[in-house]
Amino acid sequence: MNMATVKLENVTKRFGELTALDDITLDVKDKEFFVLLGQTGAGKTTTLRCVAGLDKPEKGSIYLDDVRVNDKTPAERDVAFVFQSHILYPHLTVYENMAFPLHPRKLSAEEIDRRVKDIAQMLHIEHLLMRTPNQLSGGETQRVGLGRAMVRRPQVFLMDEPISNLDAKLRAEMRVEIRWRQRELGTTTFYVTHDQVEAMSMADRIAVLDSGKIQQLGTPSDIYNHPANLFVAGFIGSPSMNCISCRISSKNGSLQLILSGNGNEDNTFAIQDDRIVKAVSEIRTDRDLVFGVHPEDVLVNHQPIPNAFQAEVYSVEPLGAETIVEITLGSDGGGSRTIIKSRTAPNFEAEIEQHLYVSFVPDRIHLFDKVTGETLLT
Repeated sequence: MNMATVKLENVTKRFGELTALDDITLDVKDKEFFVLLGQTGAGKTTTLRCVAGLDKPEKGSIYLDDVRVNDKTPAERDVAFVFQSHILYPHLTVYENMAFPLHPRKLSAEEIDRRVKDIAQMLHIEHLLMRTPNQLSGGETQRVGLGRAMVRRPQVFLMDEPISNLDAKLRAEMRVEIRWRQRELGTTTFYVTHDQVEAMSMADRIAVLDSGKIQQLGTPSDIYNHPANLFVAGFIGSPSMNCISCRISSKNGSLQLILSGNGNEDNTFAIQDDRIVKAVSEIRTDRDLVFGVHPEDVLVNHQPIPNAFQAEVYSVEPLGAETIVEITLGSDGGGSRTIIKSRTAPNFEAEIEQHLYVSFVPDRIHLFDKVTGETLLT
């Protein structure tokens, strides 16, 4: 099989006054499952449409296998675009819809039949093959559209939220199936989603996109453990990272962080991690900072624990496999309540308004500049 890489260099795309893509640069490696993650309106679909040739950027270059394709038609690019909404030929059966892209390729009837039934089985639609589109549900239509693209075996799959219309159980199954099939076929895949669980579980690498700009590019582990800025920190994870305004103080020669909340210094803990000591020592103490910590790195206890402060339970959410405990740190000056979430064991018991001791895993703490949003820890 040929190499299949996708590269965007300084791509800008505008629609009138709106800049949908703002100087985007990224590369998708051969056989990679690359996910573009972002909220609605971030520019994800526009990126795919530019790669497919459906939209033409005002600036920048797009390469497939190191060949600049800005002036090539969609048909000349050998990519399969799987849309969020699939339009099927209404007069053809599901089988005929799926087989349709294979007829121009002069494959034998046996090969066409084998490919269609193989993909239909993978997508759990083999019982639908003789139906027509008007006999399908929305989720079934989406799976047939996905299958029609997958039978082609193009150089590159471009997938735009291809499983978003499915129910939660089927979506979880399809994440595994699509990823497994992509590995088996070795087809380079450029996948777009707003669902960070989908991105984290499927991607070799993720690019986080916001307002047409790449916020961070890296492996799922990089992005989760080392968010580049407050946008990424607040977007990744379920629940996402706790991000709370804080300030630094120095007491008896040791550095401390004071979390905002009730206006006094109750929510104080000593900084014990060398990374943070180094970063904090290089900045002014009056600088506005944001403290970040994932819920699983917030330690709550009924008994006093080292380097902890007391705070009140705001809510308890038993979720079966875990319990999310929300702790209130009081109210800020504007009357808004400051809440921090802790991911605890399923058997952890706590009651609303009960006081617990709160601490943090020292080397899992993050610090961000409140003004720029950028991380202070490299």
